[in-house]
Amino acid sequence: MALANQDPGCELRRIVRINEEIKSVIARAFKINLMAMNAIFLAKRAGQSALGFGVLSNELRRFAMDLQRQMTQLRETTYGSVATVTALVKQARLNNVLERARREATGIGRGVIDEFMRGRHGFAHARQREQIGALNRRLSQMIADTSQLVELGSVLARSAKIEAAYGGPFSAALMQVSSDFENTIGEIQRSLASLSKQREL
Repeated sequence: MALANQDPGCELRRIVRINEEIKSVIARAFKINLMAMNAIFLAKRAGQSALGFGVLSNELRRFAMDLQRQMTQLRETTYGSVATVTALVKQARLNNVLERARREATGIGRGVIDEFMRGRHGFAHARQREQIGALNRRLSQMIADTSQLVELGSVLARSAKIEAAYGGPFSAALMQVSSDFENTIGEIQRSLASLSKQREL
């Protein structure tokens, strides 16, 4: 992402959209956690024939809790970005005011404004841009890590579907639950793909 050419207002809107996707994934992870608890109870009712399904449901519950933790960290990272970008927006407004004043100033006044814009003011602006770059790199890495975690969840859901076939009289109910796992994880994967696109804009 070319931050030097990025309008701070656009960057702030992008971060807000990322945060909305993060909240959506957190809600789905919570849903998987609830579904997994119900699946564990269902597997216990099914008995020995659903033992493997129960184990996988417990792993899916752990996956959901790990995903919630990861997404909470991701959200905290975006909050750090919001603070930095907000400072950059204020800086951009100050730049506009200074540029207008510079155009209207003459003599010593213009020199003072030029000196200020080259000095500390310019350094603060560059430092904020570097901070946004570092936050974006961290965000990218966290999204990549989360995508790997969600791939594991997808494998667990597919395995649960296979185990559901051995559930005897509970087979249909277990198959439905495993399909729900798979669909919800698919929604999470689509959200992560959207997050990846947002960070690349």
